[in-house]
Amino acid sequence: MSAGLCAAAVTAALVTPAEARPDGVAQSAGSAGAATGAKLGWQLTDTGTDARFRGLAAVSRNTAWVAGSKGTVLRTGDGGRSWRNVSPPGAGELEFRDIEAFDGRRAVVLAIGEGEASRVFRTDDGGVSWSESFRNTDPKAFYDCLTFFDSRHGLAMSDPVDGKYRMLSTGDGGKSWKVLPNAGMPAAQPGEAGFAASGQCLVSSGARDVWLATGGAATARVLHSGDRGLTWTATQSTIPAGDPARGVFGLAFRDRHHGIAVGGDYRTGQASPRAAAITGDAGRSWRQAKTPPPAYRSGVAWLPHSRNAALAVGPEGTDLTMDGGRSWRTIDGGSYDTVDCTRDFGCWASGEKGRVARFGG
Repeated sequence: MSAGLCAAAVTAALVTPAEARPDGVAQSAGSAGAATGAKLGWQLTDTGTDARFRGLAAVSRNTAWVAGSKGTVLRTGDGGRSWRNVSPPGAGELEFRDIEAFDGRRAVVLAIGEGEASRVFRTDDGGVSWSESFRNTDPKAFYDCLTFFDSRHGLAMSDPVDGKYRMLSTGDGGKSWKVLPNAGMPAAQPGEAGFAASGQCLVSSGARDVWLATGGAATARVLHSGDRGLTWTATQSTIPAGDPARGVFGLAFRDRHHGIAVGGDYRTGQASPRAAAITGDAGRSWRQAKTPPPAYRSGVAWLPHSRNAALAVGPEGTDLTMDGGRSWRTIDGGSYDTVDCTRDFGCWASGEKGRVARFGG
């Protein structure tokens, strides 16, 4: 499908009311879909595993990586028709929660946990081999998320150590890491932490801007740095906190100014009012979504080449906004933890029980 037709198909399928099915496959009668004979929506793929994939890196419509429980990393190069298990050897006891990929061969994956459970691995050959480039030795640190500004420069974030969030920095594509000084980091609130739920508690846009999402404290905040993590400012979001299970779980920025935050209360059956917020000033201020998603959402992504369309996902469904995050409507009932879209109109989602889906037909 050409890029132009694919864009029309995605737009038509999302704008046209869809039948939300509990198996996670939303079917639509969008005109572009009808023209190609495709049934458009989330199309589940067969990953051959029951791992929970909270880490997702979409490279293109055809290539994607997922990382999850039991030390599992999978890669596809054919749009999800087949998946290759490329898990690092001996990683079965680790919990991978974030992965960043530069192409079909180069990727960096983060394992979370206390002390030495927090590790970073890197591959240059599509997962045939991995090198462990970081292992945490501080028992007070717990790493949650990582992000890259480009193929060389990136950051990884730990929950507060001695009252401040800790940042790791790399300048060689994840081959080596160093702890950044914390003089420019604001003090953490009592009980505040990041959520390793979707790989989106630390996100970047452009060459220098990065944002950190928090929860668990009296207020849920978003921290912003414009100098690759050396100095930060903190702003209260509108998403409720006040409990260890509540706060901002995922962020997405389409440029350095316009961003969306999603979250809520991750506990099953708990209400999640005001589960989305938006900013137009790089996170200096946040506004509550007028019509937020109806439940907790952990992942969010802007649709490719769109100024106003984005998807939010969570264990209870997928929501779409067509007005930059001001209002949302549920378009699918399937369970997903995270979502990612690429410039060639590829959108992917992943979650529990080996679920990975691509938007398309």
